[in-house]
Order: sequence, then C-alpha cells, then structure tokens
Amino acid sequence: MLFHVSIEADRPQHVASVIAELWDGKALPFPPVGLGSWVAFAGDDRSTLIEVYPRGTELHEAPGDHDAVGVTAAHRRYTATHMAIATPLDVDRVFAIARREDWPCKVCTRGGKFRVIELWVEGGQLVEVLTAEMQREYLATVTIENWERMLAAAPRMAA
Repeated sequence: MLFHVSIEADRPQHVASVIAELWDGKALPFPPVGLGSWVAFAGDDRSTLIEVYPRGTELHEAPGDHDAVGVTAAHRRYTATHMAIATPLDVDRVFAIARREDWPCKVCTRGGKFRVIELWVEGGQLVEVLTAEMQREYLATVTIENWERMLAAAPRMAA
C-alpha cells in the first residue's frame, strides 16, 4: 500500500496545488524536509499525499534516529520516478487543467489493456492520471496473476 511519494518541481507550491486540485484535496507547506517544500493531500481514507520538493533536492540519511535531511544538489529535468494517481475528475477537466498550466497531456493506452492520461508536470515529471473508468481498467489488468501470464507468454521479457 502506497501512502506517499515525493517528486521535485521548479514551483513546489504551485505543483502541489495543481495535484491537490486533481484530487479535490488540499495543498499545504511541508517544512520538515526543507524550505519551499509543499505537500498535496488527497483527503482520502489513507491520507495519501505527494511531497513536492524544490528541484535539485536530495534526501540524505541522518545519523542515529534523526529524520532524513533535504540537501540541494544538481538540478535535473527528467527522472524515472513517476506515479499513477486516481482523480474524481473527467478527461475534459484534466485536459483543461493541463492547458491552463501549459503542461503536455495526452491519453495513452498501456499495452492495449488500460488507458491513462499522461500529464507532464512542468514539462518534465510524468504523472499518470486515471479517471474512474481508467481506474477500473487498470485494476482489472494490473494483477499479479495477469503479470505472471504476460511474463510466461514472453519469456524474453523476464530476462
């Protein structure tokens, strides 16, 4: 079960606010890790959230039982880190938000099995947004059993 994940952004407050809007949640400051960090709350029964740090922030281990600390390092634009999030909004509303923000956005089909909206936050951070219908497709497709069947059908993929 995923409770939270963190990403970087050029404008953390703004990005957290837009993600909160996609969730119909709330964005708030997140000072424990560093100045300028924000958090988007989904407002769901799991308290799901996304921490948004200033671009270039790295988390480093602290000695003893102290919390990890945020350290500013080199800025990078793209990362392999991405996430899929649910939204109560429809496709048109997600696209309207993307247009308003001038963020690339398109509907894609993953493996011919389920659709996602690829939303490129600030043009560099992939967030897959799933409407209610897309969530049903995803949940019917992405199971351990289906994954094992896919690997068995194409053994070279497993290597």
